Amino acid sequence: MNKIKIPKNRLRRLKTYSLGRKPYELQNLNRGKIKNNLIDLCSNDYFGLSRDNDVIKASYEISLSEGLGSGSSRFITGSRPIHKLLETELANWLNKEKVLLFPSGFQANIAAVQALANRNSVVIADKFIHNSLLVGVKASGSKLVRFVHNNLEDLENKILKFHSTQKSILIIVESLYSMEGSIAPLKEIAGICKKYNVKLLVDEAHALGILGPEGKGLSYDLTDDITMITATFGKSLGSGGAFIACNSKIGEYLIQTSGAFRYTTALSPALAAGALKSLQKIKSNKEWGINLLSESKKWKKEILDHINFPVKGDSQILSIIVGQEEKTILLQKHLEKNGFLAIAIRPPTVPINESRIRLTIRRGLNPGILKNFTSVLKSFK
Repeated sequence: MNKIKIPKNRLRRLKTYSLGRKPYELQNLNRGKIKNNLIDLCSNDYFGLSRDNDVIKASYEISLSEGLGSGSSRFITGSRPIHKLLETELANWLNKEKVLLFPSGFQANIAAVQALANRNSVVIADKFIHNSLLVGVKASGSKLVRFVHNNLEDLENKILKFHSTQKSILIIVESLYSMEGSIAPLKEIAGICKKYNVKLLVDEAHALGILGPEGKGLSYDLTDDITMITATFGKSLGSGGAFIACNSKIGEYLIQTSGAFRYTTALSPALAAGALKSLQKIKSNKEWGINLLSESKKWKKEILDHINFPVKGDSQILSIIVGQEEKTILLQKHLEKNGFLAIAIRPPTVPINESRIRLTIRRGLNPGILKNFTSVLKSFK
């Protein structure tokens, strides 16, 4: 096997953590026999539902009756009643005709792009879309064109360039971008797509449960103007797996043609049951998302008052833009030494000279944590 040609400072190492005593703590298992608890500021488990007793109980109980794994694809023996229950409740909540479950968000995004684009299509995608969507574009064989992040003028210009000669155009955006914490002007984007009669795919992975009316995502009020949405259960719902939501015609097309749906072991019943219980909790606690966004604003203001680095983010995701990779890694180590787990995000995940510490603000972080965190930040040299 050829030697991996990655610069030494870009090599990633897997690290292992276990749950700490408190709901926002992780136990660091990467220091030999020495173990220490770290305050988790990087998990996407925004509401802490992966540790919720009711969610865990639902997963346990379904495992006793339906087994831990599905054992096969949905087309063989893998389709369980819990899958249909989750799909139906999601479809009703999101006002969509059809929902299909997938074992992972990466898989769902690949399936979504392949359902809407082919080698005769042009895909016009925001510069910051997730890697899974880019893989989907490549797998579809379509032509990829990028537009400047959240730039409506550039998007429309790109559409105009291909509109007169191209029959099939697909626009791909995220409602909330995971590395920027920036929110897409989705209403305006949907309006442009409607104007030119082009398809629109929206990834709601980081928005679902938090943004939009009652946490239903930014796509909810634009149902008629958005062709398809994707989202995951591994973030605000604290479980695993993902789904596609669309109209019944596209849903049937996916069932009959999508290899990503047909040729994979179905989502574990335990994960589906956990996701369903989490969804029910979010529906019963409509204030969670509003409170989380309010708390994030406090964090952003306090951090800006204590450091000279820019801070990006208009949501529960905040990014401290350090710039240099080496300095960002040093800041990560400084934070970890002082009890905070906040990971350095570096190229190629983000552009060169835009390395950052990415923070996720989660439910249950008390005010004292913010005070301690800003004090640690201020002491970084």
